[in-house]
Amino acid sequence: MTTPLSMTDRLDRLPVTRFHRLLIAVVGVATFFDLYDLFLASTVSTVLSEEFGVSGDQTKPLLASAFLGAFVGAVALGRLADRIGRRRAFLLTLSVYSLFTLLGAFSTDVWMLVICRFIAGVGIGAELPLADAYLADLLPAHARGKATAWAYTIGFCGVPAAGFLARGLVGETPLGVEGWRWMFVIGALGAAIVWALRAGLPESPRWLIAQGRHDEADKVIRRLERSAGPLPDEERPAADAAPEQEASPQRFRSLFRRPWRTRSLMLAAFQILQVFGYYGFGSLVPIILTAKGFDVAHSLLFSALSFLGYPIGSALSIPIMERVQRKWLIVAAAAGMAVFGLAFGHATGSVAIPLLGFCYTAISNVFSNAYHTYQAEIFPTSLRATAAGTGYSLSRLATAAMPYLLLPLLDAQGATAVFLVVALAMVLLILITAVFGPRTTGRSVDEISGADAVTTSRPGRPS
Repeated sequence: MTTPLSMTDRLDRLPVTRFHRLLIAVVGVATFFDLYDLFLASTVSTVLSEEFGVSGDQTKPLLASAFLGAFVGAVALGRLADRIGRRRAFLLTLSVYSLFTLLGAFSTDVWMLVICRFIAGVGIGAELPLADAYLADLLPAHARGKATAWAYTIGFCGVPAAGFLARGLVGETPLGVEGWRWMFVIGALGAAIVWALRAGLPESPRWLIAQGRHDEADKVIRRLERSAGPLPDEERPAADAAPEQEASPQRFRSLFRRPWRTRSLMLAAFQILQVFGYYGFGSLVPIILTAKGFDVAHSLLFSALSFLGYPIGSALSIPIMERVQRKWLIVAAAAGMAVFGLAFGHATGSVAIPLLGFCYTAISNVFSNAYHTYQAEIFPTSLRATAAGTGYSLSRLATAAMPYLLLPLLDAQGATAVFLVVALAMVLLILITAVFGPRTTGRSVDEISGADAVTTSRPGRPS
């Protein structure tokens, strides 16, 4: 006898299909260029002092500009994705990013570059939370964390790519053009290729269901089912299945009302604190190495070696994403970041620095993959991109403030003091996640955002 299944049940009971893998790969390639670009300014900032005569004060807005733009983009375009759909929002963000990254390559002074970086950041800012929401919408519950980790493993190859390209191109003039300009051109062309790939992506079926567009959602789900091959009878859609319940449209202020208020506040605090550990290291490490007395060439080489930890750590997270409860994986990885960060701050040797940097970036990407999956799965479809984008926007705003907070501390107290601040931020993050974070691993996003959300909205009763 065939059991009637709703469309969302059909999504969750699917195996990971060839079509899923294609979607994961396209999102991963897009993430590659997003992360490449986010780490671009830090890799070239040490040489722009010669190109444009950039002073220490001008380095701060250069480092902050893309992240400040990302704050604007994550707020505005994240909400837009819940209104116009994930696919349209994807194409819009990529268009903005690719155009202004290309314009940045033709900058005539540092302030033109700052403006281009800011506007490109608007596009970048919505990309990662939108990718999180899209993957959470499409992936089955039993493989959501693992599959998201695969997408980010592809994406995080963009970080060492930026580091090694900087090491090879900065200071060189291929075809008579400065190497740092080529780095921006590469990022823009890559984004244009991704735009073409994303034009063929289907819309999120969960979003279509929330909009009442059930026939369109069914077509996407049937395409996934065909890719899966024959399914057991109990997993076949039944003609008499109960009709899908259309989600009521929810406004932005719903995030700060019950039952979502506690999760929203938890995510806001989490995103501000994680910046100290994640981007506080990644965006400032070349400058920190220069402050330790290494020349530009060595600081870029050590940064590139450290950045290898991003894709490798991401790959290491894949086998454990579905085996360890997500909130506790975040807690353990944050503790590792605190330990390796303090060790890196003390390190002075040419072997210890890249080794500890590698360990730090590797554990930080176990952390990153866990929280990117986590932030998207704890809210309902009608608020998923809005919540992820709003939380992520706070992290971009905090990252924009990092140069103004950590560079003066680095100048006054040295690298150890910087990583002591990082460690304290990680301790606070651990406490907040442990107390208020719901359990999510292996559960349907509909179940996570269902009746138990009322329970988890009450402080002192985490699920």
